[in-house]
Amino acid sequence: MSREQVPVRDDYRVFYPILTRWADNDIYGHVNNVTYYAYFDSAANRYLIEEGGLDIGDGSIVGYVVNSGCAYHSPVSYPDELEAGLRVDRLGNSSVQYGLAIFRKGEQVAVANGHFVHVFVERARDKAVSIPASIRTALEKILVDS
Repeated sequence: MSREQVPVRDDYRVFYPILTRWADNDIYGHVNNVTYYAYFDSAANRYLIEEGGLDIGDGSIVGYVVNSGCAYHSPVSYPDELEAGLRVDRLGNSSVQYGLAIFRKGEQVAVANGHFVHVFVERARDKAVSIPASIRTALEKILVDS
């Protein structure tokens, strides 16, 4: 488990519920490390879809994950109820770095936290583009002061 300072709920701007599944557990009886990345991806994309109007199926602009990391602080297991906290740590012209954390439902201290970076890309040309205005506006709402 990580020795860094463990984030708390107040460090994040938006929260989404996560229901663990039996298949999330590994042979050691806790949620497998790779599953946390799926939780992170789901939280960020849900926010982009609901708040920024991202059209993941047919939109001309998509977000590609180009960097990610996670620190684990305490294990969780099925059937724990979790919540993903989301914020924006850095907002560039074509990219955004999210800060994310996983909490047990109602608890103040994160069981894991991490980041990932989306680069926004024109789907047809596979080239980086400026973040669309509606998405940028949504991301600015959860941007934290550096």
